[in-house]
Amino acid sequence: MANRKAQPPQAESETWNKLPWRKLEQHVYRIQKRIYRASQHGKKRTVHKLQKLLVKSEAARLLAVRKVTQDNQGKKTAGVDGVKSVQPQQRLAMAELVHPKHWKHTRPKPVRRVWIPKPGKNEQRPLGIPVMYDRAKQALAKLALEPEWEACFEANSYGFRPGRSAHDAITAIFLAIRYKPKFVYDADIKGCFDNINQEALLEKLHTYPIMRHTIKGWLKAEVVDKWVFTPTRAGTPQGGVISPLLANIALHGMEEAATGGIKQPKEPPILIRYADDYIILHSDKDVLEQAAKRVTDRLTSMGLAINPKKTRVTHTLTPYEGKVGFDFLSFAVQQFRVGKTHTGKNTKGKPLGFKTIIKPSKEAIKTHNRDTNRKMKELRTAAQDELIGALNPIIRGWCNYHGKVVSKKIFSGCDRTVFYQLRSWQKRRHPNKSARWRRVKYWHREDDKRWVFATPTKSRQGETYLYKLRQHASTPIQRHVKVRGTASPYDGNLIYWAQRLKDQHPLMKQDEAKLLREQKGICPRCGLYFREGDQIETDHVLPLAMGGKDTLGNKMVYHRHCHDVKTAEDLIHIAKFKAAQVSITDDHTLRSRMR
Repeated sequence: MANRKAQPPQAESETWNKLPWRKLEQHVYRIQKRIYRASQHGKKRTVHKLQKLLVKSEAARLLAVRKVTQDNQGKKTAGVDGVKSVQPQQRLAMAELVHPKHWKHTRPKPVRRVWIPKPGKNEQRPLGIPVMYDRAKQALAKLALEPEWEACFEANSYGFRPGRSAHDAITAIFLAIRYKPKFVYDADIKGCFDNINQEALLEKLHTYPIMRHTIKGWLKAEVVDKWVFTPTRAGTPQGGVISPLLANIALHGMEEAATGGIKQPKEPPILIRYADDYIILHSDKDVLEQAAKRVTDRLTSMGLAINPKKTRVTHTLTPYEGKVGFDFLSFAVQQFRVGKTHTGKNTKGKPLGFKTIIKPSKEAIKTHNRDTNRKMKELRTAAQDELIGALNPIIRGWCNYHGKVVSKKIFSGCDRTVFYQLRSWQKRRHPNKSARWRRVKYWHREDDKRWVFATPTKSRQGETYLYKLRQHASTPIQRHVKVRGTASPYDGNLIYWAQRLKDQHPLMKQDEAKLLREQKGICPRCGLYFREGDQIETDHVLPLAMGGKDTLGNKMVYHRHCHDVKTAEDLIHIAKFKAAQVSITDDHTLRSRMR
């Protein structure tokens, strides 16, 4: 590392890009897998030894720095020191500074308070943004702690965990109620991240002294809000790399509390949790209330309390206290009495007399329609292609999230709403034009069948095509397959996790899914399998500026950091290509003059 510091910036950049990332990731994963196995067998001393080995290794330190400076979505968000980006030569120095030998002598800097709006609400959520150096330390600590706790976490815990998603929680709910209607305890924890008892969390973490001391420093770090310093006495700061893991550790044990510690009861209460949102299911209301009380007591020991205004008991089939069904993670879950032609059937093929329907909630639909309408008002003077470019990601993301349940009719309804919104957008732009004139200007026939909101656009190859607004109803409905039991990416089953990522990931775009299948789940740049949580980006194999086509055959998916390196190389090739073209043109000009 000392020799690297003396090199010029360009050499440092080349040194960073040419590091053997594949070998580094393999080395880190091997240790993480050993930590996972040791934790499964209850070998606490072995776990701590391996964690110390991991955080001291250069491989883990380099990967932690790359994670926060290149991969994370918030890599350009500054902390209190104002640092937004870190150059390659600084990354190498940072990898040396995050070594555990410096942990005792460095105190975490205050976090910067940022307020973001809660989706569909007038409330705001506070985030605490650490400085880049502390983020790298947190990423390093997470590499060591996550495998240990992944071996302990319960099967029906899905939020902020690698390899698990909201769709796994929704599928778990469906499997829990599909054969038998049940009462539901729909609970809300009051200010979960802000009220966790820090001492109880550190006691539960039960890690070795240096790690405990460092995590305690992150928990106690002051908050800077508009240059006002505020001490932190409770909670985990939202916005840190390690904060979601610490929250999951604090909430761990809720399933065990719900069952009362009985390993194999006849009909156990089922607790399904996604981050700080959870529900409890049982066919007997008394058993349900007893389970809810045990879970509340467990939360009280961590300094948490239930919000009574947002907590209620309902039933999935019959009205209870004037309500039936419930909303969870933007989905509406309810059972309906139906006739023999539409009824669900039990495992023996006998009709149940009801059917379980899960679809997007009314609040989610209203929020989505409000988002598209707001975007159109913001772009009331923009060109049509700019509006389409702004709306397509909103529609695609919402449909990909809700396209795993009974959503086809709702998608058609959203298309109808967007049509009326577009009509208003057109009228605001051209109030003195006729409806026919506006239709001809903004709408085009697709394959001589239906009208689509589109604009003729030329590709870089000079070909004309219709740049269309995405239709909600064009999203295919694909059922989600729930993750297996307590399976974890650290269990060593790489084939299962690579297959799950490319075939079952709920937010994967269609083109990306096809490319992943063709690439067999492997990044062509580094040769490693894509894992849950990796940032995946698509790029052209032959750049468009060098004559490459914008087709699926000329595309591949890469890790974000691999894509960055490829883009830098492509820019060099493009510059050489253009220089060669200029020299050829000059040569032709000279010859023509000589003639």
